[in-house]
Amino acid sequence: MIQIKELSYCYENKEGGKKVLDGVSLSIAPAEVFGLLGPSGAGKTTLIKLITGQLKVKDGQIRLMGKDSKELTGQDFCRVGIMMEQLGVYERLSCYDNLKLFAMLSGMKGSFVSERVKDALRKVSLEEASGTLAMNLSKGMRSRLLLARAILNSPEVLFLDEPTSGLDPKTAGEIHNFIMEEKEKGTVIFLTTHNMAEAEALCDNVALLNDGKIVEYGEPREMCLRYNHQKKIVLHLTDGACVELEHSAMAGEAIAGYFREGKVKAIHSGEPDLETVFMELTGRRFE
Repeated sequence: MIQIKELSYCYENKEGGKKVLDGVSLSIAPAEVFGLLGPSGAGKTTLIKLITGQLKVKDGQIRLMGKDSKELTGQDFCRVGIMMEQLGVYERLSCYDNLKLFAMLSGMKGSFVSERVKDALRKVSLEEASGTLAMNLSKGMRSRLLLARAILNSPEVLFLDEPTSGLDPKTAGEIHNFIMEEKEKGTVIFLTTHNMAEAEALCDNVALLNDGKIVEYGEPREMCLRYNHQKKIVLHLTDGACVELEHSAMAGEAIAGYFREGKVKAIHSGEPDLETVFMELTGRRFE
């Protein structure tokens, strides 16, 4: 559904230009939840803007839904949904009227407009706030309204740029559930996030982006195991102690002993998380 080859992009300025993407290549399959991870300024939002036609491709190639990006028409982009905070909403319009306006701008007509708007509000649990002005929405409700706008046209490809940033756990969880429901329908989800736990829970594959370059790519769990250099087993004991053991036959005997004595409260392997992998590769945090 999305193929990117050797994509680079430079923002022009008085000093000559700033390169924000440098030779990015990706392939995203149908019904895949793909995560693009990296710190602020890494190039994540720029990549989304290039794929969705908000910026013009100058160096490299993008294919979206089987077409070269330069051949995509407005009709093609009607099959795409985008949730980005800077796209915004009309503050003095209600949730319903915001979505009605965007539905009509996308070419929907007649009674179908009302049906689609009501369905989108229902999917993001905003039915009761249908008449509420956008200016009076909480941050969580605003995020859900932006999500409703993105799914108005039942998109085949859905771009979500930091969809749960700053939200409470309940609202974030509702958005996570929605993402998985869309995946089940066959929708491609292109997700950017700073939340490593979110990426590990939702994404089939992730790419780590740093200074415009992809430094690692793969399935989240497999990637963490690949960088598990220490290979430790961690035991949390009933007395509050934490014991780290190397992978070895002796460790197996020690673990069995702790279990026989009924001292084990929890046990897990000590592989790194995605942020630790990113730090190893770049020396930077996701900040």
